[in-house]
Amino acid sequence: MTINKWSKSSWRSFPAKQQPVWPGEAALDDTLKTLSQLPPLVFAGECQTLRAGLAEAVDGKAFVLQCGDCAEDFSRCTGPDIRELLKVILQMAVVVAYAGEKRVLKIGRMAGQYAKPRSSDTELVNGVELPSYRGDMVNSPDATLEARTPDPRRMLEGYYRAAATLNLVRSFTLGGYAALDRVQAWHRASLDALPAGQKYEDLVRQIWKTINFMTAIGLDPQHTPQLNQVTLYTSHEALLLDYEEALTRMDSTTGGWYDCSGHMLWIGDRTRQLEGAHVEFLRGVKNPLGMKIGPNYDIDNIKAIVERLNPENEAGRLTLITRFGADKVSGYLPKLLREMQREGYQVVWSCDPMHGNTYQNEFGQKSRKFEDILREIKTFWEIHKSEGTVAGGVHLELTGDHVTECTGGSRQLLDKHLHQNYQTNCDPRLNAEQSVELAFELAEMLHPCK
Repeated sequence: MTINKWSKSSWRSFPAKQQPVWPGEAALDDTLKTLSQLPPLVFAGECQTLRAGLAEAVDGKAFVLQCGDCAEDFSRCTGPDIRELLKVILQMAVVVAYAGEKRVLKIGRMAGQYAKPRSSDTELVNGVELPSYRGDMVNSPDATLEARTPDPRRMLEGYYRAAATLNLVRSFTLGGYAALDRVQAWHRASLDALPAGQKYEDLVRQIWKTINFMTAIGLDPQHTPQLNQVTLYTSHEALLLDYEEALTRMDSTTGGWYDCSGHMLWIGDRTRQLEGAHVEFLRGVKNPLGMKIGPNYDIDNIKAIVERLNPENEAGRLTLITRFGADKVSGYLPKLLREMQREGYQVVWSCDPMHGNTYQNEFGQKSRKFEDILREIKTFWEIHKSEGTVAGGVHLELTGDHVTECTGGSRQLLDKHLHQNYQTNCDPRLNAEQSVELAFELAEMLHPCK
C-alpha cells in the first residue's frame, strides 16, 4: 500500500471522527492562527527523554503510571486542585517505586485533557435534546443550547489553562515540593484511618531510614537532584485535530515534527481507523504515542495500525493500552499478546481498567467498582506472566479530591453513598484514598519476589 507524504495538515484529506461542528469559520480561523503563533507547551527534548524511558518499559526495566482526570475542567485549573492531583500521583509513584523496586515513569492525564469522545452527538437532559458535552475545550456541561454549542475560542482557553497547569507542575516538581525527604508532607490526614494509611506510614519510615543513612554517609538529599526533583510528563487524547495541528512544530535540532501540546498523545478506541484522520495525523509526529484497544478489535487491523504508527518498530514509540473489562480481559488479551509477540512488535503494554468496567447505577450515575478495577489489573498481570510478555503499566482515571464516584475501597463506598460528592462531568474517577490503596496492590504485583 502506498502511503502519501505526511504533513501536519494531511489529516484533512481523511475522514475525521469525533470532531465538533464549529459554527462559522471566522472564529475558528482566528483561533487557529493565534494558537499556531503561541509558544509550545512542551519541547522535543522532553518527548525524546520520555520515549527513551518507555523503551525501558518494553523490557520491564521501568513501569508506566499514567493517570489523572477523565476530562479536565476549566474551573478546577487552580493551585489547590493541581497540587492535590500531583500529590496523589507522587504518593502512588513512591509506593510503587520503593515497595515494587521499579523505576516509575509518571505521566499525568493533565494540561490538555479537555476534550472527550462521545457515543452520540446529542443527549437528553431533563427531557430536552441538546448537543453532547464534549469537554471544556469544546462546550460547557451546562444544560442550555447556548452552553452546549461548540465554541472554537474554547481551544485558546484550553491552551492557556494547560500552560498554567504546566507552569505550576514544573514549579512543584523542580522546586523542592516533590523532594523525597518531604514524603511525609504528601501524606493525607484522611488516610490515617485506612489500612493503606498504616501501610503508607510504614513505608514512609522505611524511606526515612534510607534517607538518614544516605545523609550519614555524606549524601545531602537537598543537593541531590535525584532525591530533590521528579519528572512528570503530560499526556492527553489527541482528539481535536485542529488544536493538535496548530501546536505541531518542527524541531530545529532534528528536523522532526512534534505535537507540542503534550509529551505523550494517545488515540482512542473510537478514532483508531487505519484510514482515518487521527491515525494519519499521529503517524507523522515524533511524540511517544498510545493507542486504546477495546474488545471489538480486529487483529489484522490492529497490526496494520501498529505498522502505520511505528514502521521502524522502535521501542518506546508506541504503547498499547487495553480496555477490555474485568469479565472480558481473559477472553481478549491472550490472543492479542500472542499475535503481537509473533510479529516481534516492540510495544509497551498498559492496562486501562477503567473504561471496560463502567456501569450505571439505580440512581442514574455512572460508576465503577474498585474490586473490578483491581481484578482487571491482576488478570492483566497474570496473563502477561503466563504468556511470557511484560506488563508495562496502568492507565487510570483518578483525582486528588475526596470524590465519591467509584464504589468499594477501604471505606466500602456503595452506590447510595455516591451522591455525597459526585463531581465528574464525564466518567467516574478513583479518589485519593482509593488511588493510594491501588498503588499498594500494584507494588505487591511488581515486587520481584512475587
